[in-house]
Amino acid sequence: MDEVKVLNQYTDNYCALYNGDSCEVIKMFDDDSMDLMVYSPPFSSLYTYSNSDRDLGNSRSDEEFYTHFGFLAEDLFRILKAGRIMAVHCMNIPAMKERDGYIGLKDFRGDLIRLFQKCGFIYHSEVCIWKNPVTEMQRTKSIGLLHKQIKKDSCINRMGIPDYVVFMRKPGENLERVTHTNESYPVDLWQNVASPIWDELNSPTWWDINQSDTLNARMAKDDESERHLCPLQLPVIERVIRLYSNEGDVVFTPFLGIGSEVYQAVKMKRRGVGIELKQSYFDCAVENVKNAELENAQLSLF
Repeated sequence: MDEVKVLNQYTDNYCALYNGDSCEVIKMFDDDSMDLMVYSPPFSSLYTYSNSDRDLGNSRSDEEFYTHFGFLAEDLFRILKAGRIMAVHCMNIPAMKERDGYIGLKDFRGDLIRLFQKCGFIYHSEVCIWKNPVTEMQRTKSIGLLHKQIKKDSCINRMGIPDYVVFMRKPGENLERVTHTNESYPVDLWQNVASPIWDELNSPTWWDINQSDTLNARMAKDDESERHLCPLQLPVIERVIRLYSNEGDVVFTPFLGIGSEVYQAVKMKRRGVGIELKQSYFDCAVENVKNAELENAQLSLF
C-alpha cells in the first residue's frame, strides 16, 4: 500500500473505494482479479474535472490524452480475468472551430477501440444509446442543431450525438462462466420478435434509457468544481452487470466519480471496486455506496 498514493479509502465486505490516481492505485491489484469492468472515461479534454495534472481531463491535446490513458489501459487489460468483459461508455466529441480549427466530429469511440485493441483487448460488441437532440441543443447551443442554421446553411446542420457502450473482451477462456436461467433472465428480456425492438437488450440500439435516471451529483460539486458532471445512467449499468457478471463477482471502475457503478453493483449483490482522483467525488461515492448497502439491508428485513 505504501508504494501507491492512496489518499483515502473505504472498504467493507461489499466494496473497496480508493481516493487516488487510477494509474497509480491500479498497480496494487493482482493480475486477473476483476470479473467485469464498467466505466465512463473522461472525454479527452472536452470537460475539466479538477486542477490536477493527474486528471485525464486536463490533457493539453488529444495525443497527450491517449498517451496518458494508454498507461492505464495496459493495467486494465492485466487485471481483468480472461474471457471477461470491459464495458466503456463514451460518445464522439464535437470538434470546435476555436479549439480544433473546424466544425465537425472527432471519432473518440473509434480511437478508444483502437487503443484497447493495441493493449490486447478484442472488440466484442457495442450498443448505441439514443439521446434527445432537442435536449442536446438546449444544453450545448450547438449551431449544428439549431433550426435557424437550416435557413442560413444547412450543410452545417448535423444529427444529435448518441452515447455508446463499447464492449471489449480479454482473450482466453472464461473459467467462471456467467450463466442465467429462464427465471433470472427471461427470453423476452433478451430477444423476442413479437416485442417492440426497444424492449430487447440485444438490440443494437437502446431507445428507452432515461438520461436523468442517475445518482444525484449536486452534493459532489465543490466551490471550484467544473460545470459538467453527468453520472452514467443506472439502467445502463444494471443491464451490463446483469448480462456479464454473476452474483458475488467483482465489478471494477477506474473512474469512480460519485460511485454509480459500485452503487449498482452492490445493489445487485456483487462486490464493487473503484478509484477516484477528486476528493469531493470520492466522498459522495462513499455516501452513495453506504446508501446501497442500507437499502439492501432494509430489503432483507422483508
